[in-house]
Amino acid sequence: MKQLVLLAAAGLAAQLIDGSLGMGYGVTSTSVLLAGGLTPATASASVHMAELGTTVASGVSHWRLRNVDWWLVLRLGVPGAVGAFLGATVLSSLSTEAARPVMALLLVGLGLFILFRSFRRRGAAVSESRVSPHGRRFLVPLGLLGGFVDATGGGGWGPVSTTALVSAGRTSPRTVIGSVDTSEFLVSLAASAGFIVGLGGSGVRLTHVLVLLAGGLVAAPIAAWLVSRIPPKIMGALVGGAIVMTNLGQLFSSLGLPQGALVPAAVVLLMVWAIAVLVVATDRSAVERSAAPGVPQVVAEPV
Repeated sequence: MKQLVLLAAAGLAAQLIDGSLGMGYGVTSTSVLLAGGLTPATASASVHMAELGTTVASGVSHWRLRNVDWWLVLRLGVPGAVGAFLGATVLSSLSTEAARPVMALLLVGLGLFILFRSFRRRGAAVSESRVSPHGRRFLVPLGLLGGFVDATGGGGWGPVSTTALVSAGRTSPRTVIGSVDTSEFLVSLAASAGFIVGLGGSGVRLTHVLVLLAGGLVAAPIAAWLVSRIPPKIMGALVGGAIVMTNLGQLFSSLGLPQGALVPAAVVLLMVWAIAVLVVATDRSAVERSAAPGVPQVVAEPV
């Protein structure tokens, strides 16, 4: 019972992070499931099954707040679904011994990516366009890559897609977050189908799916509202560091790295994490932007 409560709390926290930051549900939930002893393929399959419900709730919430560009959802989500199906079948075909270091490395890398993304250049211009001008040449490769990484790493659709679109600086950040969250339903559906083909029905823990889903459904409308209230830099610094620290031990174990080096590495990362949170929290411009109603909270930069 205690484990189920913790999973529900993880699902709620993961959806709050994902809905307000545009990333983080998969990597956060998968990290918790891996720490609980699930295999990489089972953990990723369970998370993607749960996302079938949370992405619908998140998409509806963002749509009601006018954060969704439906053409962007389709042009990004369809190739994302193709990449996710391929990634799910690849992960399902790997042995547990081979899959653990792959997933651990991807999760640590995504955590570091989210963490250091918080240090982006301050004061850059923010686009107000509510319709994305990007075409297939940009969105198809982006969707394929994001979907593949998402399925094989248990998460990654947001870190890849949201970051690329926001960094391009041609679409309103709130539209990017809402559209990426909504298109994730297609990615999760394709990934779930790939895992069912590769693992069968026994590869999914239905209890874990339902508990994660319950927590996510509670958080989805709250997260859609928070997207214009909480500085995503602060949340990104906190979430990125937590993901790295959660998966660091698994990475050392999977790659056969000396366990004696784990503590020094963890200490160094904790120091970097503390500095990142401190720097971001004292960024007065980010705090001021969060206090202004209706002002997008994600700062765009040129690629």
